[in-house]
Parts: sequence; C-alpha cells; structure tokens
Amino acid sequence: MHTLPERKQNKRIFHTIAALGLIVSLLLLTVSGCAPKGPQRFRAEWTGSFDTLIQLIAYTDDEKTFNQFERQAEERFRELHQLYDRYNSYEGINNIRTINEQAGGEPVKVEQEIIDLLIIFRDYSLATGRVVDVTLGPLLEIWHDYRTRALADPTQAEVPPLNVLQQAATLRGLEDIEIDTDQQTVRLARAGMSLDVGSVAKGYATELVARELEAAGLTSALISAGGSNVRMIGKPLDSERPTWNIGLQDPDSNALVPQTSEVLDTVMVNDTSIVTSGDYQRYYMVDGELYHHLIDPVTLMPGNYFRAVSVMLKDSGLADFLSSTLFLLPLDQGVKMLAQYPGAEALWILPDGTVKATEGMRAVLKDKIAGPIGD
Repeated sequence: MHTLPERKQNKRIFHTIAALGLIVSLLLLTVSGCAPKGPQRFRAEWTGSFDTLIQLIAYTDDEKTFNQFERQAEERFRELHQLYDRYNSYEGINNIRTINEQAGGEPVKVEQEIIDLLIIFRDYSLATGRVVDVTLGPLLEIWHDYRTRALADPTQAEVPPLNVLQQAATLRGLEDIEIDTDQQTVRLARAGMSLDVGSVAKGYATELVARELEAAGLTSALISAGGSNVRMIGKPLDSERPTWNIGLQDPDSNALVPQTSEVLDTVMVNDTSIVTSGDYQRYYMVDGELYHHLIDPVTLMPGNYFRAVSVMLKDSGLADFLSSTLFLLPLDQGVKMLAQYPGAEALWILPDGTVKATEGMRAVLKDKIAGPIGD
C-alpha cells in the first residue's frame, strides 16, 4: 500500500472550531499566579490556502518557538495550495491548472508534490473501484459552474442536463494520466481532459505539513484545515486533558455560522486525523432539493446514501480519500472497503439521522451516540 512521502492563549473556555464539517472543541486550562512552567498553549489562524480557514494549536516552550512553527505551516500550506489549484495560475509555477490547459498536448514539468499526489491517489482510486477519480474534472466543473450561478442568483438555480453530464464523463480516464517520474512531467492524453484533486488535496496537504512540522521538532499540535480536516500531532501537553477532543458537526446545524453549530458527539483521540465529507459543506438548492458537491460517478448526481461520513486514520491524506469514497458507497460496501485499510475507523450519518460507526470509532466517542454496524 502506498503512503505519503516522508518529508492566543490560556483561558478556561470551551473552544469550538465549527467550519464546514467538524468542530474542534478544546477544554482549556486556566493558569493563574506566576508564569507557567513547561510547554504553553498557543494558537494562530489564517486564510488564503485551500479556500478555507486554517488553524494551528500547539504546545511549545515559548511564543517565539510557536511563531516559527506557525510561519513554516502557513508558508507550506500556501505553496501546496498554489500547486494543487485548478482555477488559478501563479507566476513561475506549473500547477494542476497548467496540466489541464495542456491536455492532449505536451507534457508539463511539475514539482514532486504533484507527482506524488497523482501517483498515490490514482493507485488508491484503481484499488477502490474508481469511486473517487481525479480525472472527473470536466464533470465536476459543470456542477461547480451551476452551483456558482445558483448561489449568485437563486432564481437561476437549475440542475445540469443529464446528456451534458454524460458527455463530460466520457473524458474521465485514470489510464490517460501519463506520469514520467524520471523527467518529472505529467501529461493528460486527450484534449478536454482535466484533473480535479479537490477530494484529496486538502487532506494530503495537511498530512505533508504535519509531518514536516514533526520533523522540525513539534511534538504536540492540532491542525484544522477548514474544520473538516483535523490532524493531531501527539497529545495535549497539559495535566488536565489526556486527549484532543474533536467535535463532530451535526449536519442539521448551520456549519457556516459557527455560533449556531452543534456537536453531534465528541471524538477523544491523540496523534491521528479525523476527516469528514458531508452534504452540508458546498451545495445549492433547486425547487427545495439540495444538490451538494460530492458527485456519484455512476449516477453523475450528488450521492444520497449519507448526510456525512467521518474517517479516523493517522494519515490525513488517505483519510480524506476514504471519507469521500465511503460517502459515495452503500454502507455494506463501505464497511467491506474500509477493512482493507488497517487502523481506519469510520462513522456514518444516514439521511434519517441514524448514526453508525465501526467498533474502533465507537470506543473513542464521548457520548456513544453511534450504533454498531449491522443493527
């Protein structure tokens, strides 16, 4: 199995990060009296990468050390965002958009991070029935355009014609991604093809950043990329909290208004990642029906098996891939597929509100809201 390549402050509050899928809830320690001894908790956040809010919470000996890690993380997220961007060009950078613009033409020399992502997730996709396919760019672009128009003017909201979607789907083809690892080039074999790595890039980037921060010496941290991708490094370094507490978003609460979002349950874990795919993250309405961004490659319409799927696994990139894949598979098929990945656990929220989870996930839920698979 492939893996990713190796490469502010103390208060007593209930801290909730409620953005697009997960709520990171942290019970913080109040420190009084003299200056604290040992690692201290610091927090920073920024926007501009992967079109979302990114937060870093870490325990370090002093603020100067934290700021060094924060700058490293912010710069690296920006670099990876530019490489994986399919909508924008950047001076001196060949990125996913560059590859798409050259489809059917000459190979494009790219950075190793693009080569690694495409090889890893092409192989994952082939091994799981192509449920998540980075060559579905033409199809996903149609849905993106219809959603963008509908959000700008709801009176113009409509569903793309099926024949248009079917034509776009003919341009998919993982075998048509030509990767030359020696020359470090990528080429799409047919004109009109395009890559869309949105289903995997944010989790993959989060994993790269986490590993690089660990290599630089960070031992206790939490990275939240939009709330739906959370990667933990080690455990919290205070005496009162043995685990990070990751709140799972209630799909019926408003993820776009953090103060109104509700926690369905809380996952209490360390040194792993929690990634969620849900129908409430990017969507629009047509005649009272919701059309979200997770498209079933068979029906070419938004998947309707679940409201949300959360995956727990150390590798945030693989967890991102698996959460998208499980969202688009019936429960029984998803459970069988998940068993192929040792250490992976998952939680499913069904359309009727029923919550199911694997035994490993149920074991770390605070309120035990999920029922076992098969009941």
